[in-house]
Formats: sequence, C-alpha cells, structure tokens
Amino acid sequence: MFTYTVSVSTGKQEFAETINDIYLTLVGTERCSDRTLLDKSIVDHFARGSVRIVLSLTNSGQTRWKLRFEKENACVTVYWICATPKVTAAKYSCCHLYNNDNQTKDRNLTLCSCLNNFCNYICIEWRPGFPMSIDANSSTELPLDIQFEAAKSVDFSLNYITAIRNLGLNKFLKLSSWKDIADFEKIFVKIKNTVSEYVMQNWNKDYFFGYQFLNGCNPVVIKKCMNLPDKFAVTQEMVEGSLDRGLTLQEELKAGNIYIADYAILEGVQANATDPDTKQYLAAPFCLLYKNSQNEILPIAIQLSRQTTAGVGNTVFLPSDNQYDWMLAKMWVKSADFSVHQLVTHLLRTHLISEVFAIAMYRQLAAVHPVFKLLIPHVRFTIAINTAAREKLICKSGLFDKANGTGGIGIVEVIQKAMKSLTYKSLCFPEAMKARGVFNKEDLPNYYYRDDGMMVWEAVKSFVSDVVRIYYGSDETVQEDEEIQAFVQDVCFSGMKNCPKDCEFPNSLKTREQLVEYLTVVIFTASAQHAAVNFGQFDWFAWIPNSPSTMRKPPPTQKGQVDMKYIMDSLPDRGRSSWHLGAVWALSQYQDEETTLIIRRPPFFQMYLLEKGFLKTKSIFFSVNTFCLQLFSYCIFFLF
Repeated sequence: MFTYTVSVSTGKQEFAETINDIYLTLVGTERCSDRTLLDKSIVDHFARGSVRIVLSLTNSGQTRWKLRFEKENACVTVYWICATPKVTAAKYSCCHLYNNDNQTKDRNLTLCSCLNNFCNYICIEWRPGFPMSIDANSSTELPLDIQFEAAKSVDFSLNYITAIRNLGLNKFLKLSSWKDIADFEKIFVKIKNTVSEYVMQNWNKDYFFGYQFLNGCNPVVIKKCMNLPDKFAVTQEMVEGSLDRGLTLQEELKAGNIYIADYAILEGVQANATDPDTKQYLAAPFCLLYKNSQNEILPIAIQLSRQTTAGVGNTVFLPSDNQYDWMLAKMWVKSADFSVHQLVTHLLRTHLISEVFAIAMYRQLAAVHPVFKLLIPHVRFTIAINTAAREKLICKSGLFDKANGTGGIGIVEVIQKAMKSLTYKSLCFPEAMKARGVFNKEDLPNYYYRDDGMMVWEAVKSFVSDVVRIYYGSDETVQEDEEIQAFVQDVCFSGMKNCPKDCEFPNSLKTREQLVEYLTVVIFTASAQHAAVNFGQFDWFAWIPNSPSTMRKPPPTQKGQVDMKYIMDSLPDRGRSSWHLGAVWALSQYQDEETTLIIRRPPFFQMYLLEKGFLKTKSIFFSVNTFCLQLFSYCIFFLF
C-alpha cells in the first residue's frame, strides 16, 4: 500500500491568485480519487505564492496518475495560475509534474489543456523578414502564466539606468570624446573583474586579438580559409613576413593554416542615423588569421572596404604598418564583430529562434506531453524576455539605438540578411563546427568553445535520447504522434517561414533519431549556446577599445593618415560608452527566476551526467583557462 500526497502552489505573478473554488481529482489507470475541494480558507484563498497540501490517497501499487483540476466560478470569474503541482509517494522521491505554465479557466477543463490552444499564441511578423513572434505589444498583453513573476526584471530601461548608476557612469553621459586610450580607465575603476582587467591590459596584442575569435564572446565567426575571397586584395608579398613556416600564402592555405573572419553581412547596411548631431559609420571588413607554428591565431591582414573591382581602393592593413594604422584596423574588425554578435549570434540565433520553438510548443503540445515537459524549463521565459526587448530595446528609438552603430534601420537590415543564410543544420553544433572547418581538434587546438560545446551537446543529446526511448518504442510511434508532427510543422511553415526554401527546417520527423536531434537543437540553443554568447559580454566588451559599439569616423582608406586623435574621435564618445557599459553589464546578469538545470531539485540531470560519465565530480563543471570564463558549462541556463 502506498500513500500519495498532492501539493500545489499558486504562481507569484500579478493576478495569479483566485477566489474561485478549485477542485482536484487524481485520475489513475485503475481508479480515480474523489473530486476534492482544495481550499476552504476565505482569508488567503489561493493567494500568490501560497502552497497547499491538498489531497492524500492510499492505493495498492498503482503508480501512474494524472491530475485533473477544475475551477468553479463564484460571483466573479478570476483566473488562477497553478505552479509546480507535486505528487509524492511515501518512501519514494518526489515526482514533479511540469504543468506549471498553464492556468485553469472553466469547469471540466483539465490543467493540461486549458491554455495550450492556438488563439492565445498568435504569431506576427514584427519586422519584415524576421522570424515570427508573439502578437503582443507589451509584456502585460502576454498570457499571465508566461510572464515574468517579477515585472522589474525585464524592464530594460530601469535595468540600464540602474547599471549606469551602480557603475558610477552618470558623470560621463555627456557626448564629448575621450582624450586618449588611458582616459577609458576613468570608467573602469568600479567595473573591472579578473577577465575584463586582463582584456584592458592585453587588448591591443595580436595574439589576444586572435584568441578572442576562438574563445571570446563571439566565437562563431572564424572559419577555415581554403581560397581567398575575390574582393580581398591581400597578396603573398604583403603577408610573407608573418608566415613563420617558410611556406607561401598559397601553401599555407592548402595546409589549412589560414582562417578568416568575414563580415560581409554588414556590407551596404545603413549605419545608425537616429542622432542628427553624431554621424556614425559601419564597415564590412575581412580579417585574415594565421595559425602559426606555436598554434597561436594571429591577424596578418585586414581590409576594411570591399570595392567591386579587386584591388581598386581596397587598402590592406598589416601588422608591419605603423601602430596607429594597425590599431585602428583591428578596432574596426572588433566593432564589426560586436555588431554581428549582438544582432545575429545573440538576438537572432538564440532569442528569436527559441521564441519560434516556444510558441510552437505552446500551440501544439499539451502540457502533459513528455516533450512539453522536457522543453518547458528551457523556454519558460523566452517569449516574455523577447517581448520586453521589442518593447524597449530594439524598437524604434529604443535603448539599442543609443550606443550601437547598427541601431535604427540597421537592426532590420542585418536580421533580414542573416535570415537568408539561416539553416536548421547550422543550429546543430557538430554540423556548425564542420561547416566552418573548425571541427578537428588537431587542426585547431585551444578552441575551448568548440571542445566544451561538443561535450555539452553530447550530454544533452544523450539525455534526450534516453527520454525519447522511454516514450517512443519505434520510429512509427514518432510518425504517429500528431502533436509532435504539428509542432515541427508549426516551426517550419509558420515560425521560420521567412527562411529560404533550402533552410532545411524539417516539416516532419520520421525516426526517433530525428526527434532526438531536433529536441537537442531546441534545448541547446536556448540554454548552452545562449549562455556561451551572453553571460560573458561584460567580461569581453567592458573595455571599450576592445569592442567599440559604434564608430564616429569613417574607416581609413589610406595608410599613414591616422593619429591618436583620429582614433579617439572614431571611438564611442563618453555618453555612448556609458550606455554601452550599462547594456553589457545588465545583459550579463542572471535573473531572479534563472537557475541551472544541474542544481534543480531533484537534480536528475546531474545524476544522469554522473552515471553516463560526462561529469567526474558532483560539482558544476566550468571551462578553466586563463582567458576563457564560463564559455560553456554543464549548468544549462534558462534563456534570458
């Protein structure tokens, strides 16, 4: 005989509580409990955040149950948000039922199906060419159960202003230029940490510039170069002094020692023109990188323009040039890299794509579906944070416009371009590494983003595979699951409809292996990939010269005409520097509701990783390297 105890809590969101009567029936495969009124207290009738132990049932051996909640309206109809109902069997561990993102509405509607309907999750095209997003102009228009429990946590305006105040930047908000590089240290007194201080000390060294393409905040641009682009005017004579193996440029290309960072996506993009008093500029540079005999990645040639005719007007800057020419050329590369990171690597390829998955999940999967339960911890607040971003951050005259060269119409233009090359396989981590020619550890050592990412990918995939095989006994069961097929069709035909026809997003899943890969993509994108490219922003971007958010002078077209004054007039002024710092500080913070999957209770994923050999100890694993801070870890973060 076993005694099952059910406890239920009310959500912490505004208006989560109800004064209506709530009934519970514990439905089993053999029998059902009595329909039970959960609460009879008038004083704190299902108040926000309250927890109730509501029902105990003695049973002989039955172990599979479903909770059925019913709400009977009193004189006033009030919604109720139910959070984390639990069923506990005596002498057994707690079984969490992930029905926490649904609310009961009317009598005879079970908790599992009350909100999972199409009407509550209508999609719109927020801007032409964007992935589809939720039809809501503000966070308050979202269904209550997917809103943040603490409204202030998604107030970007408040967060940025708070960051500026906490960092002591208020006195620097004037739009005047800095005098010299050392002048930036004035805003660095309160904000430095171990990583950002190292960045400040070494940002202008070529080895560190190259290192960031592997393990900085945007480690997804570098790719192997087998043939030079037509518009890149670099020659053997220009770079022979940088090649330490005694080989020619063509021989080094053939040997696989040449890599490239190509920012073609920024070509023709209109720079931020929202401030009539400050003209801003963009460039679409090439940066040629060389893996030397010590396995360092070094920049050996930078071209900031790309004229139609190769070699005409395309000045190639080299390490042998005077210090100001080379310094400014590297700054332009890092400024372009920052723009691509913000809009493509971070916004599009984690936030917006994860929202597509989340909307499809809510629209097509019942909350009792095992895949819904598997995915919900990873995309729980995705729609809420993206809605807040569209409301305050990337909207017209939003906070993004204050400091970024791709503000204004540039946001739309960059996302539209990036969508044209977005494919399903590019979200599969191993395939993405292979496509860029950086998969092999021996060819490209010290690429910790790749190494840690592969371990996390395999850990998540292994876990997902075991879950899938519990519920799907064959490939046919996958094909026959109408909800799963509707889920992937929703993503393909609705959410990602603006992708090119060859984007490879599947419109059906035929095998368990395909389902495992698909779910791994969803989880990995919203958790590990987002953690890798988001939480290190303050570390890598706090020192302004290392990652200028905008440039106020046009890129140089000739050598020998740049001095320190021109460089300082090019970099963000005091006001934009302050807004930039406030932004990267705020974006790098963990939210109140954010947690790591590995330390959830019960810590089933941690135990799973230990059993499978992915973890050697019970502690959370972080990448350990002098410059590499928390690129990936086995702590899988909720999306912020």
